[in-house]
Amino acid sequence: MQLREYIKQNRILMDGAFGTYFAGLSGEDMLPEAANTARPELVKRIHKQYIEAGAVMIRTNTFAANRETLHCTKEALLENIKSACRIAKEAAKEAEHTVFVAGDIGPIPGGTDRGEESVFAEYKSICDTMLAEGVDALVFETFSDYEPIRSVIEQVKKEWNPFILVQFSVNQFGYTNSGINIKRIFEELSHKKEIDGMGMNCGVGPGHLYRIISELSVQTDKYISVLPNSSYPKLIKERMVFLENREYFADRLSKLADMGADFIGGCCGTSPEYIRKLAEKVNLKKSAIAPPMFGEKGNIEKKASGENAAGGKAEPKHAFYEKAQKGQKLIVVELAPPFQADDEKILDAANYLKVHRTDAVTFPDSPSGRTRADSILSGVKVMENTGICPMPHICCRDKNAIAIRSQLLGAYMNGIRNLLVITGDPVPQVMRREIKSVYNFDSVGLMRIIQEMNEEEFAKDPMVYGGAINYNRPNMDVEIGRMKKKMEAGASFFLTQPLFTKSDSDRLKEMSRQVPARILCGIMPLVSRKNALFMKNEMAGISVTEETIERYREDMTREEGEAVGISIAREVMEYTKEFVAGYYFSIPFNRVYLLDKILD
Repeated sequence: MQLREYIKQNRILMDGAFGTYFAGLSGEDMLPEAANTARPELVKRIHKQYIEAGAVMIRTNTFAANRETLHCTKEALLENIKSACRIAKEAAKEAEHTVFVAGDIGPIPGGTDRGEESVFAEYKSICDTMLAEGVDALVFETFSDYEPIRSVIEQVKKEWNPFILVQFSVNQFGYTNSGINIKRIFEELSHKKEIDGMGMNCGVGPGHLYRIISELSVQTDKYISVLPNSSYPKLIKERMVFLENREYFADRLSKLADMGADFIGGCCGTSPEYIRKLAEKVNLKKSAIAPPMFGEKGNIEKKASGENAAGGKAEPKHAFYEKAQKGQKLIVVELAPPFQADDEKILDAANYLKVHRTDAVTFPDSPSGRTRADSILSGVKVMENTGICPMPHICCRDKNAIAIRSQLLGAYMNGIRNLLVITGDPVPQVMRREIKSVYNFDSVGLMRIIQEMNEEEFAKDPMVYGGAINYNRPNMDVEIGRMKKKMEAGASFFLTQPLFTKSDSDRLKEMSRQVPARILCGIMPLVSRKNALFMKNEMAGISVTEETIERYREDMTREEGEAVGISIAREVMEYTKEFVAGYYFSIPFNRVYLLDKILD
């Protein structure tokens, strides 16, 4: 019988934690996945023990089967996965009852550093190999966000149409390591045709998972899985040891089954004996009228409509956006927070801009990975002293999800309502021995956190945020795809790196044609040949052409250099005036008086 037919009338009892059980059984310092080729007989024995305990679905021993973890070539990785699939299928074939085999896929480490295309290709080859070996389903598990696997799941579904189950790891409060509430993830995935089931595994014990599920209210027709850890581990003699609580574990999961869960099983610490206890206690036959997994209905439609908690449409009430609604060009100016605690220059510049046609000022978040005054606190300082609208940048490099959520709450309490969300430059090479990047997620993941907080904590007066556009990316389609993802995550505008030429403008125009978004074109009035050469050779992502540099002479006076910068800025504004919503000025050395000359 096919899995899709079987699950209509039966709950699926899954296996337990292969990894932790393997570690205790083998007594060897070996990655469980390495045993697929080094100890295949042991892998098969573990699968059979779970099957004999009552498991109806076993997962291949491939959770960490990726090149980064196994330190192997692509060919060696795929051979390992083939071996794992064949071992699991042999064990299932020898069983006395129906057993399905699911290809198990965990997160690939280093996704942000490796790049989306590289990670996509590895996930895709893993999925293709498993499906070619004849697995009955794919299980993506212990993820903290759907975004890293969305594109590969869509492609695999289109090509193979397998049964796909996606599981997320959460803490005791229902948040993933990316800071996203599982309620929001479930609401999003309820609309995804490419997945068949969704659920939670790892991170929490059965009691906390039961509480999280009990408090959810999501309308969905997806199959639901619940695979908690046996308990919370303790470190005893340098080994992680889980509390033995099979009776309690089975009791909690039997209640989840009664609530309508479709997949029941275990994660870390759950041995075959846990699965045996579940087989004894859980009713695996579904009733004719299956209960809904979650209680309250209609929640998704309310969120999708953009309504706030009071039932009305949440609209930003800031002058910056009111001007945009009237069709006028927005003017945003970047002010670099100081390296030290002296705020005199930044306040002088802000006071000048306040009376010179500026709608908002932005504050970079330690660009290039070098310490400056905090962008949000700089924005609060300027707002309190000048009244001008602040738009701090917030990046993902230096803080984990907990710290960023705390930072957002503090920003909101202090009146910040506008943000530019960026992934952030990496830490400079020379500093990497002492300083490590964090990168819990990229800019899209951070936007999704703000989007969630807007619906929950900030519903009465939501934050407005935008993202950055890299118009110089060699593959324009990739950047356009990123823009679309950011818009789905709630971005309402985009700022670009500075433009200097007509060809740059044409690329940006094509991007704006394909993605109807509010774009603020980057303008940087270079003030000298030295300034232009520095930007060309030292600043990644900014395209300064030889043609632009040749417009500056070595012997120019300060006034002459500024005049050339003003002229180029005006040319770019003329190129782009028909399709951009405004301009984003980065003026070197805080020479904010140039703004008036450019706009005149």
